[in-house]
Amino acid sequence: MDDGPFVFLVDDDADIRGSLSRALGLRGYSVKPYASAREFLDAQNADLSGCLILDYGMPEMNGLQLQKHLRDQGTLLPIIFITGHGGIPESVEAMKMGAVDFLEKPFKQSILIERIEAALEADARQRAATLQTSGVLAKFQALTDREREIALILATNPGQNSSKEIARRLGISPRTVDHHRARILEKMGVGSVAELVDTSLKAGLFSDPRTHS
Repeated sequence: MDDGPFVFLVDDDADIRGSLSRALGLRGYSVKPYASAREFLDAQNADLSGCLILDYGMPEMNGLQLQKHLRDQGTLLPIIFITGHGGIPESVEAMKMGAVDFLEKPFKQSILIERIEAALEADARQRAATLQTSGVLAKFQALTDREREIALILATNPGQNSSKEIARRLGISPRTVDHHRARILEKMGVGSVAELVDTSLKAGLFSDPRTHS
């Protein structure tokens, strides 16, 4: 089964839903159309990559409400709003919450395609970053308790992380610290303490010690 990227389309207007699905399908996109926000949520699979084309003016749950719901769930699917009803306050609110764009109907198909491509690129970058972070977390969790303790010292005390200083702090020998350091770098897949710090900060393992000066 194809796992994406998909263009999810949520619009209660059957004519627009059908015409957009056909037009985007002819351009090679895999489109998943839905007639309402609830129908989309019932079928939602957070593992599927892509973007969401979302009508603003829908009954029961409008586009802005669905956007807020997805954000509260932690779903970062890029959203392109299309609307015949929304005004400036709605578009400002949507953009503040991270929408790619807020297009008023009727719009040029070429503009929509540009926004879809930008949204798919954003989704790919976000998913790659999330995957990298998950990998770093998994490697960190594979460290022993002592290795994690030393890794924390290395990452959060950049000016006081010599083997002698760490050994004195932990009551162990510098040679033992050297052994742990080598194992930490090997397990984390990095070549230096500086790279360990950079990788750990990007993954959110530790806070940046420079912000606490």
